[in-house]
Amino acid sequence: MRSAIRHQATASALLVGAAVAGLALAACGGSDEPEGDPLPAESVAILTASAKAMGDVTSVRFTLTRSGAPVYIDTFESLALESVDGRFAAPRSADALLTVEVDGSLKTELGAVAIDETVWLSNPVTGVLEPLPAGYDLDPSSFFDPQLGWRPLLAGLQDAEFVGEDDRDGNRYHVRGVAPAAQMEIISARLVRDQDVAIDFWIHPVTGLVTAAEFTTTFQGAESSWDLELRDYGETFEIDPPQVDD
Repeated sequence: MRSAIRHQATASALLVGAAVAGLALAACGGSDEPEGDPLPAESVAILTASAKAMGDVTSVRFTLTRSGAPVYIDTFESLALESVDGRFAAPRSADALLTVEVDGSLKTELGAVAIDETVWLSNPVTGVLEPLPAGYDLDPSSFFDPQLGWRPLLAGLQDAEFVGEDDRDGNRYHVRGVAPAAQMEIISARLVRDQDVAIDFWIHPVTGLVTAAEFTTTFQGAESSWDLELRDYGETFEIDPPQVDD
């Protein structure tokens, strides 16, 4: 799962600047426009182009890291997620390596594979991938669901503002806004629930693809900080179901 793979990004180019004129019209009365004051035309142009680009993604590698208050992947509150390093392939498959803290003391790594509606997680004792047991709620393919997560998330971002251009692994558009709870639940694989989230995006100015996002969530009055990095769009790989003994 962690074997070296040569990365070849093949995402199609989207010229954000060229879309401003047409997208400004959508900002004046599009059916997907959030309620409230209209967003600045510049923000609408960037987000609409990015929503299209992210919705067309066929594959990507992602790294999600968390700090602060623990966030658990099990209802027993035994396994606190610290990071996820994985791959996504359309339409809905992913594999990932999760770093977790067990019972607040021991750190370990768990493998996960998700294909369609089926998820496998490695047994913390044996290391063998097994069907996701009862009491666990994690689907790594949801970290990057382009149709149900990323496209509506970016298209429906509330109170969006264009912060400026940052040097973050190259020149990037920095956009900030509030993500609705429903989309945050999807792109966080249900780790973030029942809360709208202020989020910062860094977007490639030519392709429209999101390369990074940062946000903070609150659970029982305590805050967790999240950092999502996205890379190697369009890489060719296959994710196969594990061999599970009957």
